[in-house]
Amino acid sequence: QVRLVESGGGVVQAGGSLRLSCAVSGGTFDRYAVAWFRQAPGKERVFVGMITWNGQGLYYHDSVKGRAIVSRDNAKNTGYLQMITLKPEDTAIYYCAANWGIPDGTWARTTTYHYWGQGTQVTVSS
Repeated sequence: QVRLVESGGGVVQAGGSLRLSCAVSGGTFDRYAVAWFRQAPGKERVFVGMITWNGQGLYYHDSVKGRAIVSRDNAKNTGYLQMITLKPEDTAIYYCAANWGIPDGTWARTTTYHYWGQGTQVTVSS
């Protein structure tokens, strides 16, 4: 059974930075693409960024381009989302997701990913 566990959320002041981790167990991590989504209160879950299984493909939502870096450490079975220059509108629950064999152009869809973490709250105070 594949399990994803996010960590690293919390309260951050506007302009600050944070790094979220996504620990993956129970599967073949180095075959999975790892994605990050976020969901603000009362809103849909939206794509933030994704890294392909081999680390050679990186994709970001326009709202975080230049402020977010998605990375992975296959030796630790862990994916990461680092964000800088945080804004109050970045406040949300952040989820990591994973799957293999992702077709081109589908990485931003929640339905693309079979495995999900429980989420970690990020609150950016102004």
